[in-house]
Amino acid sequence: MNTKIGIGIISFAHGHANLYCDRMSTYDDVQLVACWDDDNARGSAAAEKYGMSYSPHLEYLLDNPAVQGVIVTCETNRHAEMVLAAARAGKHILCQKPMALTLADCDRMAEAVAAAGVKFMMAYQMRHDPSNQKIKELMESGAVGRISLVRRRHCIPVLFNETFVNGPTRWHLDPVQNMGMFMDDASHATDFLHWILGRPTSVMAEIDNTITDVAPDDTGVAIYRYASGAMAVLLNSSVTLAGENTTEVYGDQGVIIQNHDDVPSTNVVLPSHPIALKLYRRDATHWQDLEIAIPPTHAERIAAVPRAFLDCIKYDLAPPTTAEDGRISIEMVLGAYRSAREGKRIHFPLTE
Repeated sequence: MNTKIGIGIISFAHGHANLYCDRMSTYDDVQLVACWDDDNARGSAAAEKYGMSYSPHLEYLLDNPAVQGVIVTCETNRHAEMVLAAARAGKHILCQKPMALTLADCDRMAEAVAAAGVKFMMAYQMRHDPSNQKIKELMESGAVGRISLVRRRHCIPVLFNETFVNGPTRWHLDPVQNMGMFMDDASHATDFLHWILGRPTSVMAEIDNTITDVAPDDTGVAIYRYASGAMAVLLNSSVTLAGENTTEVYGDQGVIIQNHDDVPSTNVVLPSHPIALKLYRRDATHWQDLEIAIPPTHAERIAAVPRAFLDCIKYDLAPPTTAEDGRISIEMVLGAYRSAREGKRIHFPLTE
C-alpha cells in the first residue's frame, strides 16, 4: 500500500488522543484527515494543531471516504455509541480503554464490528511495551517454571493533580461517564494479567477511597485465582506519588522483577543505574539484567499504540488486542467491583 492511511479522531475528551496524534504526525504513511468533538473549542483547536478538518457533526467524519480508520477517544460511556456508528460506516476502529462500562455494551460492540467486517483494536499500551513483551516471552518459554504468583502495580498520581480534577478531564471522575478510577486505569492491568496468565476463575477485592473524595474510588486491590493454582495481585491507585518495583513474577524455577513501568516509577528522577527487567534462575548465583531500555516518560509507551493499529490496516493484520480481549478486561474489573461491594469471592464468568 503506497497511499497514506487516512485517520479520523472521534473526540479529544481523552488526553491520549493528543499523544496518538503527536506520534502519528511523525509517520510518513499516515494522514490525519478529520476529527469530531462535541466541544467545539476543543475540536477546533485540535484540528488546527494537527492539520485536520473539524466538524461538530459525526456523520461528516464517518462519511468522509478519505478516512479509513478512526480512533475513539470520547468519554467511556459513549464508546459503544461511537463504535457502532463507525462500524456501520465501514471504518476500522482503535478504541481507547476501557472498552465499555457494561458487558452488554462490549457485546454490542463486538457484534457490530464482526458484522461490518472491520478491524477493531483496543488501546492497551502494556502489550506494546518491550519490557512487558519480554515478561510474556520468559513466562511462555518456561524460564521461571510453574507460576505461583504475579503482582502488578499499575498506578497514577492524577487525583493529586488540580488540572485533572477540576479541568476538562474531570469527566473521568463522573460515575456515569467512567464508573470509577479503578475501572479507568486498572483495566490496563487486567488486560496485562489476561495476556500473560489467561482468564481467571475468581476474584476477591477491596476498592474504595482511601485519602481523597473527589472520585468514586482512588485505590483498589484485587486478587485473581487461576485454574492452574496461580494467584495474581493487582494494585491500582490514583494517589501514588512515586514507585519503582512494578511487576513481580514468581515461579518454581525463577523470578522476574520489573521496575519503572508505570507513571509514578517512570516520570520521576531514576536511580543512577536503573534496571528495567531482571531475571533470577534457580541455578543462578546472581540476578541477570535483561538490558531493556526505560522510556524517558510513560507517554512514550502510550504513543506506541497507534503504530500497531496502522499496521493492521496497512498490512491486513489481525489486531493484537481484540474485542474479546477488551471484554475480558472489563469482566475482570466488574468482578472486582462486585467483590468489593458484596464482600465475597466472585466467580467467572460474570452474569450482569
